[in-house]
Amino acid sequence: MKAEPKALTASENKVLRAIAEEKEVCNPIRLSEETDINADAVMQTAFMLAQDGLCDIKETREDYYRLTEEGKTYVEQGLPEKRALAFLIDKGRATVDELQSFFDDDKESKIAINWLLRNKWTKIDKIGDERLLMPIITLDELSSDVNEEILRIVNAGEIERKDLAEVVTKEFGAVAINDSLTLLSSRNLLESNSRVNRVMAITEAGRDTLTQLTQTHTKTSKVGMSIVEEITQLTPELIRTGSWRAQKFKTYDVNLPSKAVYPAKIHPYQRILDSMRRIFTEMGFVEIKGELAQSAFWNFDALFVPQDHPAREMQDTFYLARRKPIDAPEELIRNVKQMHEHGGSLNSTGWGGNWKSELGEEILLRTHTTAVTLKYLASHPKPPVKVFCIDRVYRRETIDPTHIPEFDQLEGIVMDKGVTFSHLLGYLATFYNKIGFPSIRFRPGYFPYTEPSVEVEVYMPERGWIELGGAGIFREEVTNPIGVKYPVLAWGLGIGRLAMLSLGLTDIRDLYRSDIDWLRRTRVVR
Repeated sequence: MKAEPKALTASENKVLRAIAEEKEVCNPIRLSEETDINADAVMQTAFMLAQDGLCDIKETREDYYRLTEEGKTYVEQGLPEKRALAFLIDKGRATVDELQSFFDDDKESKIAINWLLRNKWTKIDKIGDERLLMPIITLDELSSDVNEEILRIVNAGEIERKDLAEVVTKEFGAVAINDSLTLLSSRNLLESNSRVNRVMAITEAGRDTLTQLTQTHTKTSKVGMSIVEEITQLTPELIRTGSWRAQKFKTYDVNLPSKAVYPAKIHPYQRILDSMRRIFTEMGFVEIKGELAQSAFWNFDALFVPQDHPAREMQDTFYLARRKPIDAPEELIRNVKQMHEHGGSLNSTGWGGNWKSELGEEILLRTHTTAVTLKYLASHPKPPVKVFCIDRVYRRETIDPTHIPEFDQLEGIVMDKGVTFSHLLGYLATFYNKIGFPSIRFRPGYFPYTEPSVEVEVYMPERGWIELGGAGIFREEVTNPIGVKYPVLAWGLGIGRLAMLSLGLTDIRDLYRSDIDWLRRTRVVR
């Protein structure tokens, strides 16, 4: 036995009949005119009919272009580079100042020179102290310019991309048109917008429904379709008169997919950084900051890194092409020198050899934020000191899914009487537990400036144990020259890998890409 179809509402009946009366397809505006229902309501009704298989809806997205104010000016006056070329051809050659004086607007002259050179329409010859611009192309060779032609066509009014292409493709080709549209948009001469066009057509099921409806002349008939007046809003009048009891309310399908809403939210990586700051602040730490460019003295020497250590080579470090006097007191510099050469006043042999102050004067992009925390410690040698630093560091890394030359590091130190290695492990365990990694372990490690040293690893079920940073207690060779007499707990943790694990990424570069879809999909609350 054939199942009885669902009843149509009055608006559904109107819209379905209007769609059926069209020979092929129709759009919302035409349906709105024929049914006296506003276009938004027409589309809502059409979507409900489509859900029941009574009509089909097809969507196409079209791009439209129009001129900006700057674009309109150039249509009237010509492109700056074209006018500049005509000026140069007329004069034979001209200085940059002469060409700039040709334009009333200094900004426009700069645009003209920039595009003259980019288009290779001119070259610069230097005669003495003067720079001369000389044309290397004639105006005849530019008689057919796709950029000017597109601006001229769009000047007549907003135009759809496919219509624009039909006009100019034959002369210039599709590739040239696409390149030109991209170029003119980037120069802010064209602006575009996209519109979604929807067309509807009745299905066989829809025609069958209308046939059954036509055969029925009474609402009480059990044959075919019935038209039921439904209301969508409970008004004060319906309540006051009690007439709502006799009305049929339109039902809502809660299973229908709703429109995706993307509210403003903080970048996922920034949320992780903020969470780290909050955790250390709650543990009583104070955040500090420092300069990105540091002297090799603070980045390496004060940390008891030998001057012939491989990490100091050009292939590992970004050096700047300058030096400056070491930004530290003479006594501190002397203490570091003695510590490197023979161990100073400690029972240490140092590294031996001659420590060269000129190597400490080299300026580099810091390879770790330990340079910042150590400099702070040198200016605050009395306990207690409890600080952390979250900031950018730089190393000459080969870019791959787990390495980039510019990344963030979390550095922290605790200096106080009686602090021990156990306290260090406790701080790290607390941090990783709060950030969402309950399973951690410590392995013995080696760093030139800490002893004992450990590497911190977290466990991920799908990837096993992953190393995320190093920690230890500063060696006396580090603390003695700066006048610190008590133990210093220190750690440097890689934030990028931690963020990758937290966000489920496999490529660290994804943290910095402007991928709007990924940013929208990422959950605000983890």
